[in-house]
Amino acid sequence: MALCLWGESGWGSLVRDGKYLDGYFADELVGACVRMIEGRDLQPAPTWVTCMASLRHPALVPNFAERLADALGLPFRPVISQTQERPEQKTMENSSFPAGNLDGSLTITTETLRQGPVLLVDDVVDSGWTMTVAAWLLRHHGSGVVWPLALAQAGHTQ
Repeated sequence: MALCLWGESGWGSLVRDGKYLDGYFADELVGACVRMIEGRDLQPAPTWVTCMASLRHPALVPNFAERLADALGLPFRPVISQTQERPEQKTMENSSFPAGNLDGSLTITTETLRQGPVLLVDDVVDSGWTMTVAAWLLRHHGSGVVWPLALAQAGHTQ
């Protein structure tokens, strides 16, 4: 699920500004995501929150995900790590390149991994491959159902 489209007026511009101008996602986005999640009646409901890791913006998404977890009354565990910087997914030309670009670039810290349904948070989804690989890793290590949530779904430009 995604809160908005990248750069559109309203939430989309708040996401863009938060990522590239402010270095911090606005509290309004936390509230909007809480309302979106509660409106979905996810079953089984998430019991914890994690997020995508980034070497380019290491604190941006974890900060937002932790505030979202707090607003939802759920524990936050940053269990996904990026092992090496790769080209951004948005620069890949077709769907097979982003998949190959991710191979071996993510890892899970099993010491803090929780069992049970998890909300997986990212800022912008381009191809969907990053979320797919992260969800597979979480499930493979025993997390339970993975509910992916992005602040924005990218179009063709960012």
